[in-house]
Amino acid sequence: MGLIVQKFGGTSVADAERIKSAASKIVKSHLDGNRVIVVVSARGKTTDELVNMAYAISDNPASRELDMLLSTGEQITISLMAMAIHSLGYPAISLTGSQVGIRTDSTHTKARIVSISTEKIDVELNNGNIVIVAGFQGIDVESNITTLGRGGSDTTAVALAAKMKADFCEIYTDVDGIYTADPRLVPDAKKLKQITYDEILELASLGAQVMQPRSIEFAKKYDVPIHVRSSFNNSSGTLICKEAPEMEDIVVSGATISKNDAKITIRGIPDKPGQAANIFHEIAAKNINVDMIIQNIGAMGLADVTFTVPKEDLKVAMLTAEEIVKKIEAKEVVADKKIAKLSIVGIGMRIHSGIAEKMFSSLANEKINIQMISTSEIKVSCIIDENMAEKALLAIHKTFGLAN
Repeated sequence: MGLIVQKFGGTSVADAERIKSAASKIVKSHLDGNRVIVVVSARGKTTDELVNMAYAISDNPASRELDMLLSTGEQITISLMAMAIHSLGYPAISLTGSQVGIRTDSTHTKARIVSISTEKIDVELNNGNIVIVAGFQGIDVESNITTLGRGGSDTTAVALAAKMKADFCEIYTDVDGIYTADPRLVPDAKKLKQITYDEILELASLGAQVMQPRSIEFAKKYDVPIHVRSSFNNSSGTLICKEAPEMEDIVVSGATISKNDAKITIRGIPDKPGQAANIFHEIAAKNINVDMIIQNIGAMGLADVTFTVPKEDLKVAMLTAEEIVKKIEAKEVVADKKIAKLSIVGIGMRIHSGIAEKMFSSLANEKINIQMISTSEIKVSCIIDENMAEKALLAIHKTFGLAN
């Protein structure tokens, strides 16, 4: 008898018919002789609606209360899913994050999982139940409800699969696998049969919306095979797994474009040791993630520093940067929200040269200016003008032969 964790995203449980369809898939796995743990997200746009409701009440809702509100979305879904499985004649029980024993830190709206208790799940599985767990949520040491941030249900599913030593984790979504690019933007994008943890981690962190980055970190650390599949058909999907030697033959596995970042530039910084440390100490203290950083060579005793942050953190980042400008006696700080981050990813980059040059030449041929560059062993990213985003993605996708 195997153990499977299945996760169904918001579009997969958006209405009664889709919940019933998901329930049928779950029951089939149960009838195949598997013990099944199911993780579900809030239905459709429920989380967005709850967020909008909160901000209609307050311009700055308390993060603890926001977590209390947002966690209700998944609670609705788990109960409906249990009812759907019951209606098919099979046993199921719904559990919230706190009932399962998903312990997190106390960083409201962005909590990280600290530990998971398996006792309650073990009891229910041994009783023959299909166990349905609310994704995206947990409780901290003081029993406050916390949420794991956008895409947190992926993290819940993979963390449970790791803790329970599941045979594999199935992620059911509205696409039938992972593609070389977003097929909504690149019609001839190709579905990948398999991809490595490192590649999908890079793609997820760069804006590809199939998987949440922290869930991939869990999967890689505990070697949890993940099968990304469609909720709406029975196609084979994409397997996320360990790196295999033959995978290095594929130089670039995917390309992404993200419009979720903003650029901040602090100008006229007195050019002396310790200034970068001063700037990013203050930014880090606000729990803001910084991606790309460029510092120019000082001229006339002054330097400029440019860095990117998530757009959702721009307001706080700018307020912080304005305080930093006063503290270090810089001249000014400016922001630019109209940027996009174009990236290519592939483990084959480790053993093939000239990849960055090929990417830059492709953009130059399209008259697209590069504002910032960031690289890793298996990634090259560029910041470009937001208006050039789709044109750049299509050009790069063609240049590296990623189409069907």
